[in-house]
Amino acid sequence: MESVPGVRQVRPILPLWAAVLVAVAAGFILDLAYPSVGWWPLAFLGVGLSLVALVGRSLWGSALVGFVFGITFYLIHIVWLNRYLGVIPWFALAGAATIYVTLGSVLITLAYRWMPRAWPGRWPQLIATPLLIAALWTLREFVTGSWPYSGFPWARVAMSQSESPLAHLTSWVGISGLSFLMVAFTAMLIEWLRARGWRDLRTAAPFAALGVILLLVPQFPTTPAGTFTVGSVQGNGPSGYFDPRARNDVLNAQVLASSELFGDEMDLMLWPEGGIDSDPTANSTTAQVLDAVSDAAGAPLLVNAATERDGLIFNTSMLWIGGEGVQQYHDKAHPVPFGEYVPDRWFYELLVPDLVGLIQREYAPGTNQPYVEVDGVGIGLAICFDVIYDDVIEAGARDGAQVYMFQTNNADFRGTDENLQQLAFARMRAIETGRSVVNISTVGTSQVIAPDGTTIDALPADTAGAMLTEVPLRTGLTPAMLVGTVITNVIVLAGLVGLIAAGIFARATSRRDEAPASGGEVGASSG
Repeated sequence: MESVPGVRQVRPILPLWAAVLVAVAAGFILDLAYPSVGWWPLAFLGVGLSLVALVGRSLWGSALVGFVFGITFYLIHIVWLNRYLGVIPWFALAGAATIYVTLGSVLITLAYRWMPRAWPGRWPQLIATPLLIAALWTLREFVTGSWPYSGFPWARVAMSQSESPLAHLTSWVGISGLSFLMVAFTAMLIEWLRARGWRDLRTAAPFAALGVILLLVPQFPTTPAGTFTVGSVQGNGPSGYFDPRARNDVLNAQVLASSELFGDEMDLMLWPEGGIDSDPTANSTTAQVLDAVSDAAGAPLLVNAATERDGLIFNTSMLWIGGEGVQQYHDKAHPVPFGEYVPDRWFYELLVPDLVGLIQREYAPGTNQPYVEVDGVGIGLAICFDVIYDDVIEAGARDGAQVYMFQTNNADFRGTDENLQQLAFARMRAIETGRSVVNISTVGTSQVIAPDGTTIDALPADTAGAMLTEVPLRTGLTPAMLVGTVITNVIVLAGLVGLIAAGIFARATSRRDEAPASGGEVGASSG
């Protein structure tokens, strides 16, 4: 790093070779914070080690450290992708996400470099620098989850906290807000240690106060609004992409598991994503089966299948009433790229024609609301990976959802961490919205989750079965649902503006301190 007279330089805490090793360790440790291991305090250690490795680095050094951290974390965290289409998609997605980690690491290094020059002093180091670091981390998560092809907001650091006492904060600030607060706390602690703050315990006030907020602020309360009896069915049929099966095997498995509930009183029967082999709006035999099941259950069905309308194919959740057919429906808003459709197919066919050729259907994104209503009860929806997108969850809340129902098909990822990681999203969404969530899968893991994140009911994975559950209803919007998007946008904008301002002021400080030397005078030190 170039020397600037009169300004304390930020020196690396670690030599580059050690920083690279620490980055590898940080990637391993951060993954352990997520399910299936789920040791949530390790998220702070993983984040902290990744930041320590960036302090004082050159730009190329920070890019190397960021790349090593990102690729280590993502290759472990999404190794389950390897089960679906093999090594190439796994490495491709991990590599794409790592690009963002690498670029974000460079920005964080610039913040560590510029902030002491722009605003020297103890309190800016202890407060302003960590807040900027946290905002830049959140910015990186935001971009990763937005672009390209709707992004991949899977591994946000807040999602490691689904079983922790910090999860309640999402009801106030949302998922991105919790990520910001976690990184801010970690960065504050690092700066306090770098400043040898134990010599003056008053300097511990910033991170101590934030720690109190993290642990003691209660979940935002929503208002009880009665209960809703849901019969949710996990058929455990051969619903994987490559599962051998005959026509209607998945449908028949769902019907057989549903029969456990025939004769019981319920308000709705819920089936998972992909619980039907054919489009019931176009196949009269399938429609007759659904009519019979609805009549036997004495309740509407919320089912899911691939449907075709106006020449387009959709992943559709349908509210089906016996003898009346589809009454309301919702199409998946964010089809999975390279899973449910191939963006820029002509280009990727040039690269991996055999893999692209496996994906025959091209699902179109839905434009209707993720919401249906049953006897005056509003139900928010998310189909499979749509649970990771904030806009889908917020749209259901704004429309009046009193409960959420998430339909998914995890059959391609049996025996991996994927279904537990996705279940963590469902649990966080329950807490964030202050609503119960019924998360139903074709093969598991299926659970009914209370508004506080506790498990009300569950089915074991890889087992056919059904749950009949009195699900609590809630009204009233949490702050996260009212202003969560605003909070995220403010954090992201603050990160960008803060870094640019730091760069401008740092440059101005450098020029001012260099001016006497260029005029042949001796520059006075500012300490």
